[in-house]
Amino acid sequence: MEFYTHTLENGIRIIHKPEKSEVGYCGMIINAGSRDEKEHEHGMAHFIEHVVFKGTKKRRAYHVLSRLDDVGGELNAYTTKEETCIYATYLKDDYERSMDLIADITFHSIFPEKELIKEKEVIVDEINSYKDSPAELIFDDFEELLYPNHAIGRNILGTPEMLKSFTREDIFTFMKNNYHTDQMVFCSVGSEDFKRVVRLAEKYFGHIQSNPRINKRDSIIKTSPQNITIDKDTYQSHIIIGGTAFDYKHPNRLGLHLLNNLLGGPGMNSRLNMSLREKRGIAYNIESTYTPFYGTGVFSIYLGTDKKNIDKSIRIVHKELADLRNNKLGAMQLHKAKRQLKGQIAISSENKESLMLNIAKSYLLYNKVDSLEYIYEKIDAISASDLMEIANQTFNPDQFSQLVYL
Repeated sequence: MEFYTHTLENGIRIIHKPEKSEVGYCGMIINAGSRDEKEHEHGMAHFIEHVVFKGTKKRRAYHVLSRLDDVGGELNAYTTKEETCIYATYLKDDYERSMDLIADITFHSIFPEKELIKEKEVIVDEINSYKDSPAELIFDDFEELLYPNHAIGRNILGTPEMLKSFTREDIFTFMKNNYHTDQMVFCSVGSEDFKRVVRLAEKYFGHIQSNPRINKRDSIIKTSPQNITIDKDTYQSHIIIGGTAFDYKHPNRLGLHLLNNLLGGPGMNSRLNMSLREKRGIAYNIESTYTPFYGTGVFSIYLGTDKKNIDKSIRIVHKELADLRNNKLGAMQLHKAKRQLKGQIAISSENKESLMLNIAKSYLLYNKVDSLEYIYEKIDAISASDLMEIANQTFNPDQFSQLVYL
């Protein structure tokens, strides 16, 4: 994979992948998210993601929102537990316009008080809408079970009460404490010459004062597994089973991604989908997820089913997990699992927006971007014995928690 990198004197890193296209993609990814919030800041990272669009020192909110829309581009943002990203899609002639806008809203937003008041109401509506979706809400409640009394276990949106207490000064304090220049990456995928990319990056980001990270994130204290059932009075029951898993630097994380894909990944032939939906018809939606974080990770299995099928569904899930712990994959099974994962990675890389975001995150966390060929080699090197060992490390039923919405 051909890409070019440059580091500004303030620590902001630039990475660019040349791509001949009329359309380009760029974004600023920041290694700061909801897990970096103090207790009185719950919801702050997501709130900032909303209000950075509400006006800068040189643009009103309307001009921020119209800057790319007027030329057919798009501006967007997202927040996770550990990162915040502001990104754009643009026509190739509008690269500088896009970089200028992202720099402006990242570093020069002024957060007008009247805009903060309006946006708080918007996010309260978002929180209430989320509460009406048990299939989404259960993931947050489950992570709170795994990480009680730690910011990584709290939901990203915050609470209406906490949200309403935030001030402009609180926003600036959070950004000063968490928006570290050595923890920022500006990434682009497009037809720009890299010399121009660097020149523009120096112009729009080079003047930003250096603010390197000094302190590491808080460590995670392991807690005892829990089994909880909550009456939500829903038509369908929702179930999550899982526990903590490898962090993002663990050498076996790729093996766990392979196991997760085999067990309950996006393929319709995943083991859980075949066992619960195709064979028995007792679950419409079932999936497994592995999310690595700094110092920890989460592996979970989610399914929705009729109340009368809860116990049966849980038994089948544990049967599939036990099979991976106790039985090695055959040569053909292993070959098919690897080929499927490699195919999914290749197809995902054809989505240039996703590619840009993946490159940015890889460079942010690992200071490198692996080629598809290298990733394939790493996948091919995983043996059936490796997967069985990983399954025994990760799929231990005695270490699993369970949450059920009735």
